[in-house]
Parts: sequence; structure tokens; C-alpha cells
Amino acid sequence: MKILSIVGARPNFMKVAPLHRAFVQACIESKIVHTGQHYDAKMSDVFFNQLELPQPDYFLGIGGGTHTQQTAKIMLEFEPILAAEKPDVVLVVGDVNSTIACALVAVKEHVPLVHVEAGLRSGDRRMPEEINRILTDSISNDLFVTEQAGLDNLEKEGVPTEKVHFVGNVMIDSLAYYRRKAEQLDLPATLGLTSKQYVLMTMHRPSNVDVEAGLRSILEIVKNTAALRPVVFPVHPRTLNNMERFGLLDELQSLPNITILEPQGYLEFLNLMTHAELIITDSGGIQEETTYLQVPCITFRASTERPVTVELGTNYLLSDLDPASVNDLVQSILAGQAKQGTIPPLWDGHAAERIAATLQEKYDQ
Repeated sequence: MKILSIVGARPNFMKVAPLHRAFVQACIESKIVHTGQHYDAKMSDVFFNQLELPQPDYFLGIGGGTHTQQTAKIMLEFEPILAAEKPDVVLVVGDVNSTIACALVAVKEHVPLVHVEAGLRSGDRRMPEEINRILTDSISNDLFVTEQAGLDNLEKEGVPTEKVHFVGNVMIDSLAYYRRKAEQLDLPATLGLTSKQYVLMTMHRPSNVDVEAGLRSILEIVKNTAALRPVVFPVHPRTLNNMERFGLLDELQSLPNITILEPQGYLEFLNLMTHAELIITDSGGIQEETTYLQVPCITFRASTERPVTVELGTNYLLSDLDPASVNDLVQSILAGQAKQGTIPPLWDGHAAERIAATLQEKYDQ
């Protein structure tokens, strides 16, 4: 059996790495197509090397553009690859434009399509990722689900139960597999920090960092938090560029008790997450990782497609960047009043093996 797995952005690498490993162990021919939707040569190489992924069999080099441009370019570039490779299965993960673009091509060419991390819904159709999730799920042959909410959503949408497989979370597979390797880095000590006595922060969503008011709120949150604990802030290029554009970068860099870093490799960031006392973010994946690591997490999102991180895990959802509300919650958490989370069912580091076994049973004729 031959499987073509699609990656387009950094979170996809962490999801495909354990899948590729499981496929190779199961004697499945595994090929990787990197669309280059989000591409930084340095960071891409770091991620592929750290996650022990082979160089992708195909690199499409799509780059930026509007959502429509990206989706259209990926479809045009992927179609001849599909025709040449003739895979038994096309596997897509997550919810980026590469996911829906390659899914559409596969279905139109009558190649079985499987979606890993299916069924997640934020309820906010203004998010392009939400549209990508809904459409990909609606055309997939098999849907691999990470949490109970995914099963509930797909049932409501009328997806036949025989298509749906509750397998756990491949993102957690990577975290569990590489945690020991990440621990060898001891980045907090390198930065002069003490374990469980600093706050880690990331911000990159356009709704938060593309407007001056959002950036000023972020500055205020950093300032307030740094008065309580050292803050480590790996700054996303988008955030950095906008800080500079609005004339706020100098103020950020002059704040006391804050360490500003470039975007980190997977192992470095995992090491920083593991030893943080609290994480403040607007990321989707970090909600899951902190729940597994049992580290309190404040997420700036109006809604989350991963409700298990709030219901069972360590995640707090805040709908707006209000510095006063954030400061109250931060003080409460740092005073030892964080909620006690639990690790969700099947988040055990073996989701990829379950996916490989299901695909072999169904498609390896």
C-alpha cells in the first residue's frame, strides 16, 4: 500500500512525523508532499531534522498569497503528482489551506481520502480553518478523531459511523516520543531561568497582531506579567513585523524581565513549555500540548475547536485581549490556584499506530 501524506505548515510536521514512522514500521510505502504553504528554509529544515522526517518526496514551493490563491496553486501543483504516484490513499491533517486543496484533488481523481484530526469545530465560520475543516470532513472516506467533541460533531453532521475512528491525538504522539530528547536541551538554564518560575508567551493570530489596538494590549499583558515573573517571548515574524510597523518594537524590547527569542525549533519549544509555570498564547496546538504536559495555559480565542482542553485539560479560554482580566487570571494561577487538569482519553502516544492498523485493514488488499 502507498500513502501520500500532505504537509503545508509547521503543525502538520508534528502530526505527520509519527504517522510516517508508524507507516514505515507497518511496511506501508509512505511518501510526503510538502506544499510550502508556510515556508521558512531555516525553520523547515530544523523541523524535518528534529522530527527525523525524510526530506519530502515533493516540495511545491507555494508560499504566500490570499487563501484563494494558495488553494488554487496547491491544487494545480498537486494534480500531476497524484497522477504520477497513483497512491492507494491521500492523507491530510489539520485544517490549513493545503489540507482542503489536496483533499479536493484526491476526491475529484477518485483516490481514497483520509483526514487526521477530523471533527473539530470552533463554531466560528469567519475562521478560514473552520471552513477547511468542515469541507474536508464532508468529502473524506475515513475520519480519524482526537476527542469526544469530534465524534459528537460528526454525528450531528450525519457522517456515517463506519467512516469515523476515535484514535487519539497524533500531536501528542510526537510530544511523548520527543519529550526525553527535548529535556536534554535545558533551555531555561541556558537563558538564566528557573524551572516552573517563568511564563512562556506566543502570539501570532492575525485577529490579535494585525491591528495596533491588539498589539498595545499584548504589550500591556507582557508588562503586567513580567512584573510577576520572567517572561519568555519567542516572537512570530508576523508579530515582529507588525510591532515594527506600528512603532511598538522598541517599547517591547525595552521592557524589563522579558527574554525575546526568535521562533524556536520543535524540541526547544517543547523544552520551554515543559518547564513553564504558565503559558499565554493564541495557538491551537499549544492548547493540546499544555493539557498533556499539565501546564496551565491561557488562550486568546473567541472559541476553541478543541473543547476537551478546557473541559478536561489545563486550558483557559479568553475571548479578548483585556489586560486587566488577563492580569487577574495570571495572578490567580501564579498564586497556585490553577485548575487541575487530566489527560484526555487515548492521548497516550499511540494514535499513529492505531491509524496505520485501520488503514491496513481497509486499504491494503
